[in-house]
Amino acid sequence: MSRIVITLFMALCLFAAPAKAEVKELTFGVIPTDSLDNLKKWFEPFAEHLGKKMGVKINTRYGNDYAAIIEAMRFKKVDFAWFGNKSAIEAANRAGAEVFAQRRDLDGAPGYWSVVIVHKDSPYNSIDEIIADGKNLVFGNGDANSTSGYLVPTYYIWSAKGINPGEHFKEVRNANHETNNLAVARKQVDFATNNTMAQKRFQKSNPEMARNIKIVWQSPLIPNDPICWRKDLPQETKAMLKAAFLAFGRTGPQAENERKILAGIGSGWAPFNNSDNRQLIPIRQINLVKDKRKIENNKDLNKEEKLKRIAEIDRKLAELKTYFQLAKKF
Repeated sequence: MSRIVITLFMALCLFAAPAKAEVKELTFGVIPTDSLDNLKKWFEPFAEHLGKKMGVKINTRYGNDYAAIIEAMRFKKVDFAWFGNKSAIEAANRAGAEVFAQRRDLDGAPGYWSVVIVHKDSPYNSIDEIIADGKNLVFGNGDANSTSGYLVPTYYIWSAKGINPGEHFKEVRNANHETNNLAVARKQVDFATNNTMAQKRFQKSNPEMARNIKIVWQSPLIPNDPICWRKDLPQETKAMLKAAFLAFGRTGPQAENERKILAGIGSGWAPFNNSDNRQLIPIRQINLVKDKRKIENNKDLNKEEKLKRIAEIDRKLAELKTYFQLAKKF
């Protein structure tokens, strides 16, 4: 029996006879990858139908930045949330978040890619050309808690090349994916970080402006986004959430309508996969290596302090490697 079939069978068992929930309402947190109007259009129907599936009212909460949703979970204003991988790590560290499901693309892609974009008329066709002319360029960076807009480009470009963007470029502006797309299309910044999912959304919502954008760099594959709950939620609530997510768009009389709701989110979502905190390991490794390089390049630290901090990071990296190797056996 395949893993997907087994996972679905477990979900159906949970969903068929869930324990009575200890709460009557739950709050779903949504990270600000797009405009508030778009996010509400996509997630209000999802929250409504998920609530009906669980027999619990689902409220939605939107933040001005990723940190707002992390803090809302920390102070128990959010019970479960859609995060990127980096923000999920921050939520796990600061708010007791745990991964329980994973977003799937409608087109079946196993993940997505971070990109660097410029205007189609830009003279720059590679990241090296951009770096060479850095002092003259305005950089549209991502939210500091964004995986694709910030962490991945920082690791694969800036850290790898020993560059501090704040010092290297004329100006750095941090914004969400839609704002960065608009800024590049309107020539308000010279280049920006983004991701392939946001590019698909932008092509649907602003096809004319999307034609003004070209990609000059693409990252290795990034795992699809996690859905996380607070680890202190009652076990009965967790069981109902897991079952409802894995059954959403797969089973029941509303399955077809639920698939349409998912397909209408952003560039198109498909029914969710089961997941856990193991999906965050590769991003944790990237984060630690980035921190290690920052320490190595810190001229204000003495040799003894550098060695101490680097040794601690190496210990964490070794733990993650061991955990990942053990996890793959199960």
